[in-house]
Amino acid sequence: MTLSDARSIANGMLKVFMVGLLIAPLAISAAPQGAKPAAGPTKGSALATVQEMARAMRENDADGIARVLSDDWAVISARGGIAEGKSVFPDGIKSGYLTRKTFELSEPRVRLYGDVALVTSKVRLAGTFGGKPFDVRERETDVLHWQDGSWKIVLTHETFEGPSSSGPGNGGAHS
Repeated sequence: MTLSDARSIANGMLKVFMVGLLIAPLAISAAPQGAKPAAGPTKGSALATVQEMARAMRENDADGIARVLSDDWAVISARGGIAEGKSVFPDGIKSGYLTRKTFELSEPRVRLYGDVALVTSKVRLAGTFGGKPFDVRERETDVLHWQDGSWKIVLTHETFEGPSSSGPGNGGAHS
């Protein structure tokens, strides 16, 4: 596989992945840095993980994003595409292909089912993707699994909410 082929594959996966990740965790008051992890799975600690993801997204912190994703993480984009693997999205940030200017999370709904949590939020994100501006509003559901004393996001599912400008998920990134 050539470098060009790898980039094309990565860019395609990033496009699908971005819509999911961009809408996932926005800014619902990020968890304080250095906060002690919960003794076990709680609604509060699940929400804090999604908020940490939102902080990392807002700050284009590729390593921070990778830390909260499971190794087999997948995203279902608002257009129905799928991307898998926690490195796809961070690689897009590191390459400069994706830059966020806005990533706002609101109205979180948290449900806990033992060692599985579902966090659904409204998300507004804006920035540039492949050199093109985007401004998107979505609803996002993150599925988290409690493993080895912390939450890991194992699946992100996105859906559009209202009109969005051209960009990821709106005719460009996810067909």
